Amino acid sequence: MVDLQSILAEHRSKKKLGSVNDKGGSGVQFEPTASEIPDVFFDKIIVDYKLTRIEILVLMYIYRRVWCFPNLHRSHGISQLMSHTEMAKNLGIVIEDVYSALRKLEEYDMIRTIRAGQYFSRRFFSKEIDDLFEQKYDDFEI
Repeated sequence: MVDLQSILAEHRSKKKLGSVNDKGGSGVQFEPTASEIPDVFFDKIIVDYKLTRIEILVLMYIYRRVWCFPNLHRSHGISQLMSHTEMAKNLGIVIEDVYSALRKLEEYDMIRTIRAGQYFSRRFFSKEIDDLFEQKYDDFEI
C-alpha cells in the first residue's frame, strides 16, 4: 500500500501561488506588492500635521515614486512626474485637488518642486526628522 504522506508530498497544485484574486481561473493574476513607508509617517506626521485624505494620497504617490520604485535620483530625493493629469487619474481625484495638495505639502516643506514635473521628497517627511535620522541628500541641500 502506498503511503498517503508520500503522495501528498509529490503533489503539485495546479493553481499558481498568488492567484487568490483569480476567482474563475481565467482572469488576470495579481502578485501582492508592498512599499516601505517609515513608521514615523504613521506615528508622527499624520498625528501632527492633520493632512487631508487627498494630501496623503498625493504625498504617498510622490513618496513611492521617489523612495519605493526604481529611481536613478533616489539619493537626491528627486523623481520625475511627467504628468499631473496622469497622477490625478491614477489617484482618482480631480486635477485642481492635486494642485491644491501639492501647494499644501510644499507649505509643510515635505516636498519641493524642482522644476515643472520634478519633485524633491524628504525621506522622513520633515526637515527636523530628516536631521534626527541623519538623512542627507547627495549634492542637493535643502
